[in-house]
Amino acid sequence: MDKEHSYNLSGRYRRHGIWFLVLLGLVLVLWQTAHWSRQLSLQSLQQQSQHQLRLFVANLQGQLEKYEFLPELLATNSLLVNFLHNPDDVQSINALNRYLETINKVANASDTYLMNAEGWTIAASNWLSERPFIGRNFAYRPYFQEAMKGKLGRYFALGSTSNRRGYYFAYPVRDQEQILGAVVMKVELLDFEASWSALKEEFVVTDPDGVIFISTNESWRYKSLQPLDSQVIRRIENSRRYGKSRIGTLDITRKDQLSDQVGVVNIGDPRKSDHLMLVQAMPEAGWQVHIFSSLGVVNSKVLGSLLVSAVLYTALVFLVFYAVQRRRRFIERARFEQRAKRILEQRVRERTADLTDANIRLLREIEEHRRTDETLRQTQDELIQAAKMAALGQMSSGINHELNQPLAAIRSYADNARALLERGRNSDASWNLQQIGELTERMARISSQLKVFSRKTSGQVTSVSLPAVIDNALKIVGPQLKDTGTELHRLLPAEELYVMADMVQLEQVLVNLISNAIHAVEKQPKRWIQIAAGVENGKAWITIHDSGQGISKENLGRIFDPFFTTKSEDRGLGLGLSISYRIVEMMRGTLTASNHRQGGALFTLKLDLAAQDGVSTPNQQLA
Repeated sequence: MDKEHSYNLSGRYRRHGIWFLVLLGLVLVLWQTAHWSRQLSLQSLQQQSQHQLRLFVANLQGQLEKYEFLPELLATNSLLVNFLHNPDDVQSINALNRYLETINKVANASDTYLMNAEGWTIAASNWLSERPFIGRNFAYRPYFQEAMKGKLGRYFALGSTSNRRGYYFAYPVRDQEQILGAVVMKVELLDFEASWSALKEEFVVTDPDGVIFISTNESWRYKSLQPLDSQVIRRIENSRRYGKSRIGTLDITRKDQLSDQVGVVNIGDPRKSDHLMLVQAMPEAGWQVHIFSSLGVVNSKVLGSLLVSAVLYTALVFLVFYAVQRRRRFIERARFEQRAKRILEQRVRERTADLTDANIRLLREIEEHRRTDETLRQTQDELIQAAKMAALGQMSSGINHELNQPLAAIRSYADNARALLERGRNSDASWNLQQIGELTERMARISSQLKVFSRKTSGQVTSVSLPAVIDNALKIVGPQLKDTGTELHRLLPAEELYVMADMVQLEQVLVNLISNAIHAVEKQPKRWIQIAAGVENGKAWITIHDSGQGISKENLGRIFDPFFTTKSEDRGLGLGLSISYRIVEMMRGTLTASNHRQGGALFTLKLDLAAQDGVSTPNQQLA
């Protein structure tokens, strides 16, 4: 009993020791991860902030350098020199004020003005404003004092008159070696400051005393980065640099100094967050430019790294425990897989037999479908051929008339020729024989056209001349048009027009449509048919419009159905339009029926255009 208790106690201590080592390792990993992650994140943030700071400084310097040369250029103008010699000339002062006003507008500056040697403003661009600078003394401003020493004066301050922030450039106006006064140009940086306020970083610019006068955070303006003694504050107030603004101190705590220009600080704003502060000097103006980047992104990266490290460490611990258990389960799983494999093989054999039978049945069905499809295609071709022969049968009376007339004339000319030969009138007999030849040629043309129309076709779609197809179809239905007294109006393009179609099948469709139109106008007092063709939206179209009564609304949806007809039985079985619809569909075209707005039926056939080099097709509207 004592040995068993001792063994259990030893095992418990061993397990506790293992878990203690696991937790200790987790603490060490997290501490090291946090250190490395913070260092890398700070370096990345420092590089990004340094880049942003350089851009800000370069942009600020560019804004100032754009105006730096203008006062020196203005100081060379003889108008300013002459006026400083003669300040009482009224005409000169008005001209000078207008000149300074024009310069100020062109340069897009805030104010431009001229001061005499005592610091009195004698001309200004704002001479027409409510509070002009004329008559005001700015001798206390450092920029004026620097200009009177013969230097370019620079100064940033609140305007004592406008109470608006601005940067002042001043340059002496000389007459030979004598300094007569100074020309001053004030530039406001409000737009520049606003253009950077949308960024997540905060930018501030401090004067030589460390007072913030430009900032993307308005609440930081006119505050120093470190406490100022009373003498410095008094000197700033005496210079009226910031007007009546009270100089405060920004609640900033320096936590870690990474280098001379880089440090970690905490700013006492509501967020209570740490910031990375970078500094860059602008020696020409005597300024210091600072950027404050929140360490929130650094803290987020550190937290993310800690989370990933904790997950990976935990996963590693569980992986070790899993590896210990895996070997124990491996044999059991192998045994289970072997048994499952035998069962699966048995089911596969059973399923394979079923699939084999199903494949045999499927192959038989496919073969049956193939034979059925071939039979259907053959039947369809025979039906199309039968429809052509039926159309010829319907037109037989007209064709007989076209053939009987020449035959009767041939007989008459032959009798006349025999009689003339018996009388020795050879020249007259020759003329009769010539007429017989022309009539036989006419009959040959009619029979050849019917032969072409009645032959079977391969159904192959090729480039076909649309006007030629229309002419051939009209030759076939010509006798019907003549017998019924139907007028034919053709609106065809002057240029050649080619479509993708089978020529014989397209003739059959047109013959069928024109024949239907002839039947539709038989009982009308005015019998006419209009055939038009053209191009629209990249498609060739053909319309057949008749003067009949049109198609009733209840029949419009059924007009292309097989065996549907409104004619008598001796006029057909109702397959013509159905076959025509299928033929056009096989040629990738469309055939539609509607009623024309002016009366009568309108059939519209659309086909793909055929690409023909050098052939243009007209764009003609429907009739």
